[in-house]
Amino acid sequence: MAKAVHFGAGNIGRGFVGLLLHEGGYEVVFSDVATALVDAINAADEYTVHEVGEGGRDRVVTGFRAIDSAADPDAVAAEVATADVVTTAVGPTVLRFIAPHIVAGLARRDPDAAPLQVMACENAIGATDTLRQHMQDSAGEGWDALAGRAVFANTAVDRIVPGQPEGHGIDVTVEPFFEWAIERPPFGDTPPSIPGAHFVDDLAPYIERKLFTVNTGHATAAYLGARAGLEKISDALADTAVADGVAAALEETSALLAAKHGFDPADLAQYRATILGRFRNPALPDTVWRVGRQPLRKLSRHERFVGPAAEAVERDLPVDGLLAAVGALLAFDDPEDEQSVDLQRLLRELDAAAFTAQVTGLEPEHPLFARIAQVVERAQAA
Repeated sequence: MAKAVHFGAGNIGRGFVGLLLHEGGYEVVFSDVATALVDAINAADEYTVHEVGEGGRDRVVTGFRAIDSAADPDAVAAEVATADVVTTAVGPTVLRFIAPHIVAGLARRDPDAAPLQVMACENAIGATDTLRQHMQDSAGEGWDALAGRAVFANTAVDRIVPGQPEGHGIDVTVEPFFEWAIERPPFGDTPPSIPGAHFVDDLAPYIERKLFTVNTGHATAAYLGARAGLEKISDALADTAVADGVAAALEETSALLAAKHGFDPADLAQYRATILGRFRNPALPDTVWRVGRQPLRKLSRHERFVGPAAEAVERDLPVDGLLAAVGALLAFDDPEDEQSVDLQRLLRELDAAAFTAQVTGLEPEHPLFARIAQVVERAQAA
């Protein structure tokens, strides 16, 4: 049986990536640092992915186990050494910490074995390229001897996996919709077996369509909803003012996608409608606080707000809706989220220009810089 090692045994790992790997015929070995979660996975013979909403059904996953990578890194390396596929769902900032485990596995891999197929399934552009660079940095001078033992493909993944209700164990509740687009060229004639995934020659347009529609829209709904005093994402989209704000931001990102990648505007309008319909799913217990967490990362240079807004301004396209979303982000105040606390502290300590430079990474001469700084000034005066 083919084997996949998946880093990140959380809700996305079990409810999306791990599920599809299982359905592709892989034995799935989860790697995580959460000891209690690893123990719970190893104590179970199966778990259920509950799809809630129209067309949803229950899917049972079997044939899995888990390793605590903090307690037993040698075991992780041993699994990677004999795996066919490695995937991740750990968050872009954690990739540097799992890179040494994959490098250690490659060092133990039979040089004559088929190359390990590596895919980072993160909400970031070029996440697999980022992981590969971290691996190269970790290996140092030894990288040249290991590089040929793996192939690396970027991916675009999309499935809403909300915070889970108490008492569900390792079961996961998800929406029925999912999308997993994968670069085709790195695999040659032997792509991995992943039912429902589609392989494309040029991934960049699909990554940006997803990031600038799903992620931008989801976060916009969260920040506008939080400012309006609403709790659930579905409630936020039921509010006319919030829904109009989300629609305005996504019309702007769609205009950029059409100009940059040649997407058909009518197709993008249908895509937006599908996305907004997903956000309105009342069966998903998703909150503005979960979706809005880590606001500083979401405001960084190549993320879901500043990334598309900067490119839109460079093309003389409108960005008022995106700037309104940034204004709502700056009001996001969740004492339980470390980045939210830091955001509010920086707004108190820095002037608007210093805040804009530090948080967004924009150069002062960029045409978006002054407009973001104006939004920051208004937030500081509120």
